[in-house]
Amino acid sequence: MMLKTYKQHFKTSLSSLYPDAEIDSFFFLLIEEYLGLQRIDISLQPNFEIDSSQQNKLDGALQRLQKEEPVQYILRKTEFYGLPLLVNTHTLIPRPETEELVEWILNDLTSNSIQDSLEILDVGTGSGCIPISIGKNNASTNISAIDISSKALEVAKKNARLNEVSIDFIQTDILKTNQLPKKYDLIVSNPPYVRELEKIEIKKNVLENEPHVALFVKDNNPLLFYHKIADLAKEALKKEGALYFEINQYLGKETVALLQTKGFKKVTLRKDLFGNDRMVKAQL
Repeated sequence: MMLKTYKQHFKTSLSSLYPDAEIDSFFFLLIEEYLGLQRIDISLQPNFEIDSSQQNKLDGALQRLQKEEPVQYILRKTEFYGLPLLVNTHTLIPRPETEELVEWILNDLTSNSIQDSLEILDVGTGSGCIPISIGKNNASTNISAIDISSKALEVAKKNARLNEVSIDFIQTDILKTNQLPKKYDLIVSNPPYVRELEKIEIKKNVLENEPHVALFVKDNNPLLFYHKIADLAKEALKKEGALYFEINQYLGKETVALLQTKGFKKVTLRKDLFGNDRMVKAQL
């Protein structure tokens, strides 16, 4: 079958589930992965013939997309902050909003007059996207990362090796931790923050595929992780150290108030590229 013919079949098969631009994105990612072709190759080689083996791979991916499985899980990889990352159903798929959090941290590290051997901790690391991005772009850091899931840490360790970043990975349940391993200049966390009541807003491809333990919290205690991590950070942050959180867009004021009641004097709330409250920085 000619590739241009298959493309039309692909678009028709997914048209009731996804917008055209997203379908095109899926198609170009898949032909690059399975056929080694770029978007422009379809124009340059309009009569390119795909063989049966290639079509079988594309058909398999198409069937999974029809079940609304994320394309990142189909390909078992994604990109974050310009870096390649492996992902699977044990890890969340990193979001653009989290890249903004990393950008904020890196900008602050650049402006910090004391940059050598900074101690950094990421709590709830998942795929390792946050500490790997920080380490790759700021070599003068000693980075540790915590997660409750051994399966997620397996992926994070592979990603650290893939991107040649040294990270000390620690498996522990942060909610059952009484103190952090050492003192840190910077602590960052993107913990579970989506309330159960917000599930109706979550797309099916996320709700039915990404790990709920990394996404959801109970409606009656939505800031559970922020309470715990803030308490631990109070004791573990060095003088002038900083705590960064990604947060629930609906609970920005509540998160700021929580940090202030914990004794953090400098608390800054930032919006993401979509205009939603998404990030907080706090200092004692």
